Amino acid sequence: MHTVVVGTSGTTAEDVIAVARGNARIELSEQALAALTAAREIVEALAAKPEPVYGVSTGFGALATRHISHDLRTQLQRNLVRSHAAGMGPRVEREVVRALMFLRLKTVASGRTGVRPEVAQTMADVLNAGITPVVHEYGSLGCSGDLAPLSHCALTLMGEGDAEGPDGVVRPAGELLAEHGIKPVVLHEKEGLALLNGTDGMLGMLIMAIADLQRLYTSADITAALTLEALLGTDRVLAPELHTIRPHPGQAVAAANMSAVLKGSGLVGHFQQDEAPRVQDAYSVRCAPQVAGAGRDTLAHARLVAERELAAAVDNPVVLLGGASQAEGPGGGRVESNGNFHGAPIAYVLDFLAVAAADLGSIAERRTDRLLDKSRSHGLPPFLADDPGVDSGLMIAQYTQAALVSELKRLAVPASADSIPSSAMQEDHVSMGWSAARKLRTAVAGLSRILAVELYAAARAVELREGLTPAPASRAAIAALRAAGVEGPGPDRFLSPDLQAAEAFVREGRLIEAVEPVTGPLG
Repeated sequence: MHTVVVGTSGTTAEDVIAVARGNARIELSEQALAALTAAREIVEALAAKPEPVYGVSTGFGALATRHISHDLRTQLQRNLVRSHAAGMGPRVEREVVRALMFLRLKTVASGRTGVRPEVAQTMADVLNAGITPVVHEYGSLGCSGDLAPLSHCALTLMGEGDAEGPDGVVRPAGELLAEHGIKPVVLHEKEGLALLNGTDGMLGMLIMAIADLQRLYTSADITAALTLEALLGTDRVLAPELHTIRPHPGQAVAAANMSAVLKGSGLVGHFQQDEAPRVQDAYSVRCAPQVAGAGRDTLAHARLVAERELAAAVDNPVVLLGGASQAEGPGGGRVESNGNFHGAPIAYVLDFLAVAAADLGSIAERRTDRLLDKSRSHGLPPFLADDPGVDSGLMIAQYTQAALVSELKRLAVPASADSIPSSAMQEDHVSMGWSAARKLRTAVAGLSRILAVELYAAARAVELREGLTPAPASRAAIAALRAAGVEGPGPDRFLSPDLQAAEAFVREGRLIEAVEPVTGPLG
């Protein structure tokens, strides 16, 4: 099994996905253990002072004005976790919770939080045991950290609340820890706060969305190329020199992908020879590289933001070394309040990706509709039906696709433009980044279904072009789709299983795997 070593200086997107989706094992580096020990010494020195230090010897949020005595500080940290574990709604997916916990461990291991090494080790042990805290949909405002989601994870470390075992069964967390020989933690000064105060949930979902969308954008180039073929369109609009004079990098990649798929096609170039000659193709076909390219460039920006956040140590207060401060510990180390937990940088790109996903879905649906409309499909049967009138063909498949597109448009409304004050107006501006991430996950799932419908329709349409030879890459894609159990043209049948199989084919990357042996690697 792949092992991810957690050090003091961040992690990579690949490591996050390996832990979240691949159940990679986690180890703490010697440097991380040393940093944890050094930071803890600073916190303990400050805890021993009579002066109040936020997060160490005070209450939290609007209650930060109260100085907490030594004998109540363990109770303070325990109460913080219990009270903040206030999520409601459906359970969050296992991969999201694993990403959330791993990213919190990444920050803890930086030595910036003041958490003891044994707490960090327990976090790693829980992940390695396959224990997944039950986290609920609602409870984070994307500011002061993903508070409720992270609190449910911290509750599991304390042996409280519910968690899912490696067998998928939800049970009391204390039982699961005992079965795996993991001792519940008793939280000391600052530790409860340090486990709750990060952007880890929204960041984990951003990282996974970027990976999924990268695959879907490549898949969209393939489906767009198949549709262009089926409509007897022209590939001249994909010429590299056309995209050089408008130098958006994503656009050039999309055009190159479509060209690679269409290489050797006997269908392209008939756009001036059919019964309805055209000077040029419709926007949904001709401008496919421009729309997909803009989405790719959006992905590139989102990836930059994610990489910066992966390199960050987000906590409040945070342990710093050197410099003057009222809250100063040994060696000049100090604890400082800050606003780095605000999720705005992540929330913005989560919303931006939802806009791009909606537009990619929209243009794919327009191409599908064109394939089904006898007046615009240049010789294809109405709705690609076997016996139009007796058969309805793919009429309602397009309805399903249209419903998905409509939902993606609603999901494109930005969550990050909203804010709602909390904590008695102490936390009076929040990012809503968690909400932005949750709706993006829904949008990504919807986009894979939208592209699956286009693939299903375009593959059928290409096969109905008798006497014309598709490109080798197109033939490979269609053959793999048929081998996956998705049937070709013929009389009406129960359509939902075919569409669901096509969606899995796209979502799992099998469409890309089918064509790349012919085209070479696609961007």
